[in-house]
Amino acid sequence: MSDLKKNYNGIYPAMAVRGVTALPNNDMRLEVGRNKSISALIESEKSDSLIVLLMQKETLIDNIIKTNLHEIGVVGKIITKLQLPDGNYKVKVRILKRVKIEEYLDEKNFLNVNVTELKPLRGDLDEEIALVRMLVDEVLENQNYIFTNGKKVVETIQGGVTSEKLINVIAYNLKTDENDKLKYLFTNSINERLNFLVLDIEKEKNIKRLEGKISRAVKDSIDENQKEYYLREQLKAIHNELGDKVKKETEIEELKIKILEKKMPENMEIIALKELSRYESIPNNVAESGVIKSYIDFLIDLPWVEKTMDNDDIKKCKEVLDEGHSGLEKVKERIIEYLSVKVATKKNPQTILCLIGPPGVGKTSLAKGIAEALNKKFIKVALGGVKDESEIRGHRRTYVGAMPGRILQQMKKAKVINPLFLIDEIDKMSSHYKGDPASAMLEVLDPEQNKYFSDHYLEEMYDLSQVLFIATANYIENIPAPLRDRMEIVHLGSYIEEEKLMIAKKHLIPMRLADHGLETKLFKISDECLLDIIRNYTREAGVRQLNRCIQTICRRGIRNILEKKIKKVNVTSENLIEYLDRAIFTNNKTDAIDQIGVVNGLAYTQYGGDTLAIEATDYPGNGKLILTGKLGDVMKESANAGLSFVKHNAEKYGIDNEIFKKIDIHIHVPEGAVPKDGPSAGVTMITAIVSALTKRKVDSLIGMTGEITLTGKILPIGGLKEKSIAAHRFGLKQILIPKANEKDIEDIPKSILAELIIKPVSDINEVIDVVLK
Repeated sequence: MSDLKKNYNGIYPAMAVRGVTALPNNDMRLEVGRNKSISALIESEKSDSLIVLLMQKETLIDNIIKTNLHEIGVVGKIITKLQLPDGNYKVKVRILKRVKIEEYLDEKNFLNVNVTELKPLRGDLDEEIALVRMLVDEVLENQNYIFTNGKKVVETIQGGVTSEKLINVIAYNLKTDENDKLKYLFTNSINERLNFLVLDIEKEKNIKRLEGKISRAVKDSIDENQKEYYLREQLKAIHNELGDKVKKETEIEELKIKILEKKMPENMEIIALKELSRYESIPNNVAESGVIKSYIDFLIDLPWVEKTMDNDDIKKCKEVLDEGHSGLEKVKERIIEYLSVKVATKKNPQTILCLIGPPGVGKTSLAKGIAEALNKKFIKVALGGVKDESEIRGHRRTYVGAMPGRILQQMKKAKVINPLFLIDEIDKMSSHYKGDPASAMLEVLDPEQNKYFSDHYLEEMYDLSQVLFIATANYIENIPAPLRDRMEIVHLGSYIEEEKLMIAKKHLIPMRLADHGLETKLFKISDECLLDIIRNYTREAGVRQLNRCIQTICRRGIRNILEKKIKKVNVTSENLIEYLDRAIFTNNKTDAIDQIGVVNGLAYTQYGGDTLAIEATDYPGNGKLILTGKLGDVMKESANAGLSFVKHNAEKYGIDNEIFKKIDIHIHVPEGAVPKDGPSAGVTMITAIVSALTKRKVDSLIGMTGEITLTGKILPIGGLKEKSIAAHRFGLKQILIPKANEKDIEDIPKSILAELIIKPVSDINEVIDVVLK
C-alpha cells in the first residue's frame, strides 16, 4: 500500500517545529536540536520512520509545552537523517496527511500522540473546477515572482494532480507569512482552501506591483539627483570662471558699509572687519565661509545704538494700564511707582520686576500693557522646560550649527537696545548636566552685571543695561534664592467675581466678537448669565476658562444664525445650557449640614483659593494614625503634630487617654487623586480629630486655616485673599485665620468682607470653642 493511501489513525512520536507550516504533498528539510525532538526522531524508527509534526503557537518559547502546540498537525515520513558534529540532526521529511491530536500520551523523553487522520470535504464540483482553472492561470502567469519554487509548482500542475494536492503544493511554495499558511492546515473544505489561495495570490501580486512601483520611483529619484548634482557642479565651475569673484567683491563692499554704518563699539567693529577680511579670503565652497558669513550677518542685525523714545508721561501710563486691565489696583499702583523711579532717574530701576501669580490672571498681558504705556518694543522669551545653559548664553562657534542664545536672538528681533523684555515662566527652568540656566540668568537680571553680558556665540560683551526686564512666574518657591534676590516681587492674586464680570464685559466679549466676525448688535449676554458661567463653568484664579466659554458661545451663536436663520443671539441664564451644555461645577455651595469629624479647611492652589473638607473618624484598633488623600510629607507631619497635641490635652477636651491605645484614627482629604501638601491644614486636622473623639458636631458654615504647633499656637499662612474668596464662593459665613495674618485682611476685597466674618485666632482652644457645638 502506498504511503498516501494508507490510513494514519494511531499513536506516533511527535516533534514540535517553529517558524514553518507543514503541508501534505511536500518535502521539508529541518534541523532538529531540542532533546525531546531528537528523542522523538529516534523513536520514530520503531514506527516505520513515521512522525507527527506539530506547529508551535509562540515560536520564541524554547520548551515544548502542550498548550503551546496547535491541535492540528501533519504526519510525515523521514526520508533521510544526518547527524551533525554538534549532536543536532538534519532530516528530510515527506509530509503525508493532516491529522488531529486526540490525546497526548505521557512519555518522559518525547511527545507521544494519538491522532486521527483528517479527510478533505468536497463542496460544489463546478465551483471547484472553476477555482482550479483560475489558480492554474494565475500560477502559470506569475510563477517567477510569487513562489519560492515556481518550477516545482508548474511541474506539479502539468503532472495532473488532485485539487487537494494542488492546494498543498501551491500554498507551501507561496511567498507569504508562515502564520497565514496555517489556515490551509486547519480548513477541511476544498473550496474554502481554493478561495484562500486565489485571495492570497492576488494579495502577493499587489504587493509585488507596489514593490516594483516604489523601486522604479527610487531609481528615478536617484537618477534625477545625480543629474541635478552634475548640472550644479557645471554651473559652479562656470560661475567661478565668469564672475563669482566680482560678485563676492561687491558683497564684501556692501557688508563693510553696513558694519561701519551700525556704529558698533570700537572692539566689535574691529572684530567684524577682521571676520570680513577672513570671509573675503576663503572660497565660497569651503564650509567655514558660511559660518563666518552667518556671524557677520548676526553682528549687523544686532542693535548697538538704535533705541526708541520712551514715554515719560506717568499719567498716560496709568490710563493705558487702567484701560487694558480691570481690577489689580494695588498691582498697578506698584507698577506705576516702579515706572516713576525709571522716569525720574532716566535709567532702569536697580531691581527687576517679577510678577508672581496663578495662571490666567494677566501677568503676560500686564507686561504688554507696560510696554505700550512706555512706548517700548515688546519681546518675550519663555523659559519653561529650559535646562541647558547654552539656551541663554548660546553655543561657541567652534561647534557645527552653533547659534546665539535666546537673549541675543530676541534682541536681534527687537532691533533696538531698550525694549521691554518679558522673561516668561522663570520658575520653570531646571538644571542639567549641560549647565544650570538659572545661574546664567543671574548675569542677565543683575543691573550691575548685565552691562557686560557675555554670549558664547558673540564672544564679546553686549550691553543689556538699557533693557527693561520683567519676569513672570507661578510659584515663587521654585525660583532659586540668588535669582529671587535680584528681583522685586509683585504678587497678582485671584480675581473676584465682580472683577471677572467686568473683564468679560469690557475685554473678553468685544475681543471674541471681533475674532468671530460678530457685530455687537447681533449678540447679547446678560450679567446674570455671565455670573452663572463664572460660578458654574469655571473654577480658576484668572479668566482663561471664562474666555474659552465665551468663545464656545460665539461659535454656537454663529451656527444658530446660519442654520436656524435667527436675527440675534441672546444668551440668558435660562438658555445657557443650549450654548455650554451642563454645568461643570455644581457642588460649589456648602450643604450647611453640621457633621461630626468633617471640617472646612481653606487651601491655596495654582488656580487660586479653594475649600478642602477634612474628614476624621475613629474605630477599634491599636493606636495607629491612617492618612489618605495623596498627602505630601509636610501635611502628614501636620497630622502627626495635631494628634500629639490632642493626646497631650485629652483631659482638657474630655477624652480618656486610654482610648488612644484601643482605637485607630483615620484622616482623609477628599479628591484623593489630587496631590496636596502644606502646613496650613494643621488647625483643621486638630479640630476634626477632637470632633471625632468627643462626638461634637462641627459648624458647617465656618472655615479655617493655620499652621499648628505642639503647644497649640497658630502660625501665619499665605494666600489669605485667595482663601477668603474661595470661602465666600463656597457659601461659608465665617473663617478663622491666624492672628499674625490680621494685617493681610486689608487685601481682601470689600465686597467679600461685607458678607464674610473673619475672626483672627492665636490658639487652637479659641478655634475649638467657636467651631464645635
